Amino acid sequence: MLYVRTDFARSIMLAGLCMPLLAAQGPDNTVLKQVIIFGRHAVRTPVAPASLLNSFSAAPYPVFAGSGPSMITPNGKTNETLLGNYFRLWLTQEKLLTGNDYGDAALVYVRANNAPLIVDTAQAFASGLLPAAPVTVDTVPMPDPLFNPVDAGVAKLDTKMAIAAVSGRLGGKPQSLASVYSAEYALVRSILFNYPAAASPAPSAPSGKVDVTTLPITLTPGDSSAPVNLGGLVSFYAAIDPFMIEYVDGMAASDIGWGQVDATRITQMLRVYSTLLDLECRTPYLAGVQSSNVASHIVRSMVQLATGIAMSGVLGSPSHKIVALMGSDANLAGLAGLLHLDWLIDGYQPDATALGGALVFELRQSRRTGEFLVRATFVGQTMDQLRNRTALTLAAPPAKSAVFIPGCSVDNATFDCPLSAFVRLSLGVIDSRFVDLNY
Repeated sequence: MLYVRTDFARSIMLAGLCMPLLAAQGPDNTVLKQVIIFGRHAVRTPVAPASLLNSFSAAPYPVFAGSGPSMITPNGKTNETLLGNYFRLWLTQEKLLTGNDYGDAALVYVRANNAPLIVDTAQAFASGLLPAAPVTVDTVPMPDPLFNPVDAGVAKLDTKMAIAAVSGRLGGKPQSLASVYSAEYALVRSILFNYPAAASPAPSAPSGKVDVTTLPITLTPGDSSAPVNLGGLVSFYAAIDPFMIEYVDGMAASDIGWGQVDATRITQMLRVYSTLLDLECRTPYLAGVQSSNVASHIVRSMVQLATGIAMSGVLGSPSHKIVALMGSDANLAGLAGLLHLDWLIDGYQPDATALGGALVFELRQSRRTGEFLVRATFVGQTMDQLRNRTALTLAAPPAKSAVFIPGCSVDNATFDCPLSAFVRLSLGVIDSRFVDLNY
């Protein structure tokens, strides 16, 4: 483990050789040298099977295009290809791509967690990025240590500590969340059981149906992807998950929450999901266990390109200037939690991991000083762009949010961060015990 920190320490020195005053430099006076795109999968079918979903509601949920839970939909593929094409336009403008797809393919590395939904998303993205050239999507046998470090044996989870860490954020009272989100619970119950939201008293649940708003919110051991099971909050999420999918996959308005749900209501309901994801993935202890390995690979890849020194534990090879990693919302939220990153894009809750959305890390170099810096952005299609399968261009882009990197960014329009400072920041949050330098 000493090797990890010593190697990083040497990198700080090398990356910091050009360290003049970054804040004095305009944000456009830079050249893009490398981009790392860490994305979430595209629009998919609901996470729960129809048999479970229909136990939550008075009427059956609509049938979704796709086979089984958590599979990419045809419209999901289309939207991901549109997103890939947007990155093609942007990266060509930035001169990282040339427009010669076969030549550019040598510059691109794509890696996906080895699950059908994730691989299909990566392939759809790649077909938009380089439409005229085949791109190999790199996978490793499950579990992949980048995306599932606990199952892969790279990271060790202390379940008691995980539960304590989440409980501590809730004052030891997880059930209090039901009161915090009482308005969302009341709204969802009225939709599931088909009565006016203002009805008082609210009617009883239909016979034989599960009322997800009454299930206790508890903290028990979960699995490697969600180490802490929050009980009723998970079931509540499963019940509302289809509403978002119905909307962004382009279903008729009459099918979106049985005609009772629009984009505004979806955004309100997603307050609950945002909290669930935050607790499961952004809690500091859990973020350290689950995301140290992928964060290490991202940082080391940028240092390798900046210094020209071959390193282990990187993404792709030194020739890869465009790196796309495809994972889940948990992966994305975990990395953001580890680095304390926040964003806000139109129509979503703060820090929302929009379907198909991505954290983008740009390694840039100052034209004037030669200094290397890191620029972070969150990019994601709006719900209406997804719903309408809107073509994305440089003039009509997806939603974007500049991301401030605490302890690193300076006060300019794009929150640029000196690479050497980014490396030092990483040393403070990455747990070297959970880093795999082999692959």
